[in-house]
Amino acid sequence: MDNRYSHRMAGKKIRFTDKAGNPVAGSDIAINQTGHKFLFGCGAFDAVSATMPENPWLLKAIEEGKFNRKMFEDRMDLWFDVFNYGTIPFYWGSFEYKEGEPETESRMLAAKLLQSHGAKVKGHPLCWHTVCADWLMEYDNATILSKQLDRINREVSTFKGVIDMWDVINEVVIMQVYDRYDNAVTRICKDLGRVKLVKEVFDAAKAANPDAVLLINDFNLSESYRILLDGCLNAGVPISAIGIQTHQHQGYMGKEKLEDILDRFSFFGLPIHFTENTLISGHLMPPEIVDLNDYQVDEWPSTPEGEERQRKEWREMYETLFAHPLVEAFTGWDFTDGQWLNAPSGLVRADGTVKPAYNEIKNLANKEWHTDTTVHTDENGFAFVEGFKGTYKASCNGQTAEFSLLDGEEISVMLES
Repeated sequence: MDNRYSHRMAGKKIRFTDKAGNPVAGSDIAINQTGHKFLFGCGAFDAVSATMPENPWLLKAIEEGKFNRKMFEDRMDLWFDVFNYGTIPFYWGSFEYKEGEPETESRMLAAKLLQSHGAKVKGHPLCWHTVCADWLMEYDNATILSKQLDRINREVSTFKGVIDMWDVINEVVIMQVYDRYDNAVTRICKDLGRVKLVKEVFDAAKAANPDAVLLINDFNLSESYRILLDGCLNAGVPISAIGIQTHQHQGYMGKEKLEDILDRFSFFGLPIHFTENTLISGHLMPPEIVDLNDYQVDEWPSTPEGEERQRKEWREMYETLFAHPLVEAFTGWDFTDGQWLNAPSGLVRADGTVKPAYNEIKNLANKEWHTDTTVHTDENGFAFVEGFKGTYKASCNGQTAEFSLLDGEEISVMLES
């Protein structure tokens, strides 16, 4: 076992009993990990398409060959073989294209699909100046803020128990000075200031679900983000975790820069989630591009050389983040090629075949960083169990039990048929 990952492990003395409470003494107990505490994540936007509720538009699209539900179902089967944590879209402009007509059913179906496979779900995002609802522009700033807070209360309350993790606000560093086009959220950010807006939206989310994990999320990893975080925390903003984006379309940043990011944002002592991360398996975006959205191409193919590079980069990035005690989650943004910016940034090719990076991450999650072992109980039914933190199944002579292996005192596990 690599000592860099010792904080990902737990050891516990466990007493195994039968249904009557008698010790299962002198027996071999098979211990099989069923889930990780660490969140191996990936964008799960395909879950929305795989579970899309039937309506006249959808039936017509299927009939005309413009929508293939099975393709998305097959993608999700591959997704579930690796990941235990998925992000689904709540961009206001598409989620509620017409005021008062939110796409609640489609997101609920997608979230419940993930939940049914034991995956944790995160909604992204509740407040963002991009993909904002155009109809908000009809209102004055006070009304925009009111509607923004109402929207947060509606989503967080409605999905409570299914989605208990949210990117509450996205890319605040640039929000106040964003000038590519006018939008309602930049208007209220200019009016209130960054810290006050962050506090307003976080307070609304916290009130709607006090137990939710609430993230602030940004791609700007400069000192400006640290200053913003410091101001928000001093203002009492209930930030649960710091979201870090690394869309590396222009090339992998490397281990040294990753460790620098970790060192700088560990200052706050909060959990760190790498929320949106892309690595390319084709040609790299030219370095002179400042806004990644400005690079528009009709074709951006994946190549064998690029796929091998991507595999190595994903592995090093996973190893670096898994070794850091404050990192709780790591999310690859695109599961399939050709999503954002048509980039070959997925783990699966457009034709549905998997890339080397997919198999690399699958091997880490399901083999290298996974515990399957056998322990032998003493005369009192006790055995010491050690493994990666998460959920487990114990089996002995046709009897089984589920338990969690986390830090803490010894526990008792009852085996049943």
